[in-house]
Amino acid sequence: MKLNDISDNPGSSKNRMRVGRGIGSGKGKTGGRGVKGQKARTGVAVKGFEGGQMPLHRRLPKRGFHNPFPTDYNEVNLGRIQQAVEAGKLDVQAVVTQDALLAAGVISKPRDGVKILGQGALTAKLAFEVAAASKGAIAAIEGAGGKVTLLANAAASAE
Repeated sequence: MKLNDISDNPGSSKNRMRVGRGIGSGKGKTGGRGVKGQKARTGVAVKGFEGGQMPLHRRLPKRGFHNPFPTDYNEVNLGRIQQAVEAGKLDVQAVVTQDALLAAGVISKPRDGVKILGQGALTAKLAFEVAAASKGAIAAIEGAGGKVTLLANAAASAE
């Protein structure tokens, strides 16, 4: 067998449709777009337009509230922090802050602060300075002998 003998199974791939290549091609002249107007042009789609009928997104009532300025936390589980400690990326003696987690590669980019979540086991005795933490995470950290300090200015600066 040679490289030039290799080919796909017959009928496994179709040639692409070449529009606007004459009336005999079946997709000539208007190229399957109908005639004239905005939608016959390239790059245009009138989304949500239902032919003058009141569109669905305007027929349905508005519900709830969308906060335009939400606080976007980096959520970190205790198991991920324990992995970083075991790998030697986090110093056990130093206070664990957002900058320390960023340097250790636990979080990829700083947001409005770090929220510690309680999934996984934490055996290291660590001191945290974070924007938020779940009740389960605080209980697990204090159970391992560590402490959690919640930063008041992290929530205030985000507002």
